[in-house]
Amino acid sequence: MSPIRPRPTWQIEASHPDVVKPVDEALRQVMDPEIGLNVMEIGLMRDVSIDDEDESAHVVMIMTTPFCPYAPALLESARSKVEEVIEKPTTIEMGMEYWDPSYMEEGVGADWGLF
Repeated sequence: MSPIRPRPTWQIEASHPDVVKPVDEALRQVMDPEIGLNVMEIGLMRDVSIDDEDESAHVVMIMTTPFCPYAPALLESARSKVEEVIEKPTTIEMGMEYWDPSYMEEGVGADWGLF
């Protein structure tokens, strides 16, 4: 069993540390209907960045499976939550990184018998 990995460092942690907590809290409202956990607990959020020059934000998110039937809805929900908090036009990209159960927050995988 692989150990739990910490969430990747988002670019906003260095550039806009004041919005990290509000973005995290907003993304915790985005629930995966199949799994019943939010996208932060599952470890789907890979990066959030803000381009001050362009006055926009960008989010990178992965799915638990390559052909997740809820991907379009999850991506749009995450994008809109970040846009609400940052108050800038926001784009989202589905990252190509494969999800691993070790991306889940500590304690979350116990219900699945993973940790």
